[in-house]
Amino acid sequence: MFKHILVPTDGSELSQQTARHAIAFAKSIGARITFFSARPPYHADYSGEGTLVDFRSPEEFDAATETKAKSILDEICKLATEAGVQSKAVSDVSDVPYRAIIDAAESYACDMIFMASHGRKGLSSIIMGSQTNKVLTNSTIPVLVYR
Repeated sequence: MFKHILVPTDGSELSQQTARHAIAFAKSIGARITFFSARPPYHADYSGEGTLVDFRSPEEFDAATETKAKSILDEICKLATEAGVQSKAVSDVSDVPYRAIIDAAESYACDMIFMASHGRKGLSSIIMGSQTNKVLTNSTIPVLVYR
């Protein structure tokens, strides 16, 4: 049935819980997992009369987001290894997370996407919209939503 599952994570508690359930699911069906994190691109923030708010360079920003994604992904890959589930971790820079998730699933030949019902909370979720809903709407690959 399903042999290769993409599990996107944003580091939120719900997405980490989802990853643990995805590991159990993958183990039960003999599937492998690719854990995925969409990292935000660098955007210089300006306030008022051109005052730079974030003093990090694009390189420092990229390194910081890559380090954070690696930490999150390494943690869940370790859990998969302990459970006897083959896994790998990948991340990519994108300001359109749902598209990056779908593209990753296609690029890595995944036959299922297993993801949390939601990630961000509050105003940012209203502004960003539900990435899960966008994946459900736009993916041709089956999506299992964990809540």
